[in-house]
Amino acid sequence: MISALNRLIDMVEAHLSVDGRGAELDLGVVAKTLGTTEYHLRRMFSSLAGMPLSEYVRRRRMTVAAGDVVRGEDDLLSIAVRYGYGSTEAFGRAFRAVHGAGPGEVRRDGGPLRTQPQLRFRLTVEGSTPMDTRIAEQPAFRLAGHAARVPLIYEGVNPHIQQHIASLPPEAHQRLKALGNTEPAGLLQVTDGVEPDAPEGSELTYLHGVAVTGQTPLPDDLDAIEVAAGKWAVFRASGPFPDVLQATWAATATEWFPSNPWRLRPGPSIVTILERADDFSTATTELWLPVEPA
Repeated sequence: MISALNRLIDMVEAHLSVDGRGAELDLGVVAKTLGTTEYHLRRMFSSLAGMPLSEYVRRRRMTVAAGDVVRGEDDLLSIAVRYGYGSTEAFGRAFRAVHGAGPGEVRRDGGPLRTQPQLRFRLTVEGSTPMDTRIAEQPAFRLAGHAARVPLIYEGVNPHIQQHIASLPPEAHQRLKALGNTEPAGLLQVTDGVEPDAPEGSELTYLHGVAVTGQTPLPDDLDAIEVAAGKWAVFRASGPFPDVLQATWAATATEWFPSNPWRLRPGPSIVTILERADDFSTATTELWLPVEPA
């Protein structure tokens, strides 16, 4: 996977301007060329780079374009067209979003410029703590519970999710526990509808619920997510909550997927709490990610 991502970076560089091989990459074609899927490629890139692929391409394009702007050899419309923009206005908005100043100001003053260096991915072998992982085969099932739309937050506690869970009365949790009848067991924290390279702040569906078989009748007041049959990578972790869970999530991208013949497939991400302290300061969790052979 690390090699595939570095080849992707090289392809991005070749497509920054229309003077190269074209203004835009077809990620579906690129993924097939690299022996993976567009979904997995985007998810791994954003996890390892800390930004969506689309944002990296925009920053790199404006970094290279800034050199043309400062040199002053071409008019701004020619530069805009070279980098895939139909007008100086559209180019100016994209330029300002990256550099904090318009191309005219930068041409006059020589700056400010905010450079996005070319990325290069490397696998750091640590290996001191093996990841507790298993592959589970699951038939089609449903996730049933109480759903809400919340913003994506990568680090720390998501207060919107906390507020959603706190708004549920105690009897709602007991009712859900009684309804669950298949794996993953227990009360579940489900995230669904996340774009593969979604930036922080993007909306997703969060569901507080349980897993039930496809034949289980559901009360009308519960939300449901249909989950297709398939394989799941299940990662168990214990320690401070939610820090250990977020560290495990990050390690799937930096350590597990680059070292194992599996890739992510579309589907919800599921967390189940196996054990926890009364104040939720520590917990033993399982993170379920939908996977397929790479």
